[in-house]
Amino acid sequence: MSTSFNLEKYILHHMQDSRQWQLPFLPPLQLPSFLSLHGLMLIIAALFLVALFCFVYDKKARVPRRFTNLLEALVIFIRDEIAIKSIGKEDGRRMTPFLCTMFFFILTLNLMGLIPLFATATANPNVTGALAFFTLCFMIFGTIYKNGFKGFQKAFIPAGVPKGILIILVPIEFLGLFIKTGALMIRLFANMLAGHMVIFAMLGLVLLLGLVALPSVLLAGCIGVLEVFIAFLQAYIFTLLTAVFIGQMYHPQH
Repeated sequence: MSTSFNLEKYILHHMQDSRQWQLPFLPPLQLPSFLSLHGLMLIIAALFLVALFCFVYDKKARVPRRFTNLLEALVIFIRDEIAIKSIGKEDGRRMTPFLCTMFFFILTLNLMGLIPLFATATANPNVTGALAFFTLCFMIFGTIYKNGFKGFQKAFIPAGVPKGILIILVPIEFLGLFIKTGALMIRLFANMLAGHMVIFAMLGLVLLLGLVALPSVLLAGCIGVLEVFIAFLQAYIFTLLTAVFIGQMYHPQH
């Protein structure tokens, strides 16, 4: 590896959180001490979604058209195919706003990471961990609110299991709450981080090896197209597993 250019530092520099916003063709923008780059991306994504559903989405349209039709199709899909099927009709409808928020927020953050102007906040385990924490809260406090504390306890006691086995099984089931949400955090973080690291590695080869590595730019472009699909897929998987985990706690008998 050339001593004048360190590819590892190049990749990490573009992936890690910082106090600077690297703008294309402009000097870095220094952020205030209370705000990090990924935190700024969260704010931008939230403001974008508020503007999208308040001003672009046409609530008064009798026949949804164009972008309104697309948004309604996604919302109905989340409600019917994810929320209701995983949590039940009544609870699924109640949880639809939360699941829609989770899906659109993660999707927006994932797609923003593919635009050079922005950074990939979902490649930060602190961000994905916070999202998984909301899932954990619904799994614990939502179950207590719906079924009571005794109902929450019964979620860790499968029917028909001998009492001697419950001594081992109940602690494992309780730890499963944190293992499931931890898997949510790691899955989203790892997938978004890995894809972007590969793209930066391919582009970095041009700086490292020169014109002989130009074909890697084409390969990076192909991976970038694949990352668009992964952005949608990971938002869907996170939302689906969130609904499944909540449904398992709300209805342990099933």
